[in-house]
Amino acid sequence: MDAASLRRLRVAFGPGLLWAATAIGVSHLVQSTRAGASAGFALAGVILIALVLKYPFFEYGPRYAAATGRSLIEGYARIGRWALWLYLAITVSTMAVVPPAVVMFTAYLLGFTLDLDWSLPLLAAAVMAPVAALLWWGRFRGLDLSIKLIVALLALSTLLAAAVSLPRADLSTLALWPTDAVGSSVPFVFLLALAGWMPSGVDSAVWSSLWTLAKNDAAGEPVSVKTARQDFAVGYAGTGVLAFAFLTLGTGVMFGSGETFAPQGPVFSTQLVELYSATLGAWTRPVVLAAVVTTMLSTALTVLDGGPRAIERSLLVLRTTEREPRPAAGAPAVAGGPIYWWSLAGVMLITLAILSLFIGNLTTMIDFATTLTFLTSPVLGYLNLRAVCSEEMPPRHRPGRALRSLTWVGLVLLGGTGLFYLLTLAA
Repeated sequence: MDAASLRRLRVAFGPGLLWAATAIGVSHLVQSTRAGASAGFALAGVILIALVLKYPFFEYGPRYAAATGRSLIEGYARIGRWALWLYLAITVSTMAVVPPAVVMFTAYLLGFTLDLDWSLPLLAAAVMAPVAALLWWGRFRGLDLSIKLIVALLALSTLLAAAVSLPRADLSTLALWPTDAVGSSVPFVFLLALAGWMPSGVDSAVWSSLWTLAKNDAAGEPVSVKTARQDFAVGYAGTGVLAFAFLTLGTGVMFGSGETFAPQGPVFSTQLVELYSATLGAWTRPVVLAAVVTTMLSTALTVLDGGPRAIERSLLVLRTTEREPRPAAGAPAVAGGPIYWWSLAGVMLITLAILSLFIGNLTTMIDFATTLTFLTSPVLGYLNLRAVCSEEMPPRHRPGRALRSLTWVGLVLLGGTGLFYLLTLAA
């Protein structure tokens, strides 16, 4: 890569990291760690397959935004207003489940880290209030800078903790597919939950396209398709590395120990850190604390921005009756209108209401949210493929045959697995 390319990547760098911060959260800290604890490296193949099959779905977000100057939301509207309504319905449904799951675990970690004996709703408010303040005063620039700092700390602390635990991990359990584990130590539904948010829900591809446009607006210049894809590839590679880092932590600390993670949130968060530090050494406790807290803070920050940002854009596009979806190409993409702030307030209030009434288990809620995400992934993946292969995409920027083929393989396998699961529920 020449000096000019490096300069362009440095200027455009950010949206891929924002997407990575969204991905590196519950899917990694909770699900990957649980996978290692229950089956060692037997689920490594499931994580790898999910990363490979879902890559095109996410890559199409920044690709479409950089090539057309519009978000995937406008791309859905060009497919048909039904497609945008469908996406909005899925988004509203998942935003009633995903933020409570993310904020709940973050709140438990915050209470444990700071030794706060507060109620769950109060801890949740303590998590969301600073996030809302940052988005209000810092807008996209504040979000962009904060995530870069948080993710840097997250990566260093997680990789250090994983390196310490690696010598204790049982590499003999490594498998491409956990044939012997499924149905015994690993329920089939957990495979869906693991793949559902590995590395993230497909709806986050829309957020990535919006962040790409917002970065263009903040930088004052459009990013090229090549640079946008490079920026995303860096973030995606990072999510893969850290997924296996948390898998290693779960394997090295808990697999074969006879201990299991408790489903209750306060116990789970305490157990997570205490088991790590007890197994790896007391000196690792600050490192593990930094890893788990920054992981969930980064996810809470990006989820609380991405959802309202997508809802705002969707409603603005749906309000137009013209053939040309709006906002038009080149229009500012920085969220901040009344719809965005009302959506953010609504998400926060719903989260507080759900957590005030919550009497179940943390892991049960997370499994439900991730399974729901898995079941909607093929639908949104298909819409993303339609958008990047449409007439609005310049031919030279459309995905090649290999990437389109991988997309169809992912659609068939993910859709088939989801259908099989639904049939088993109905049987």
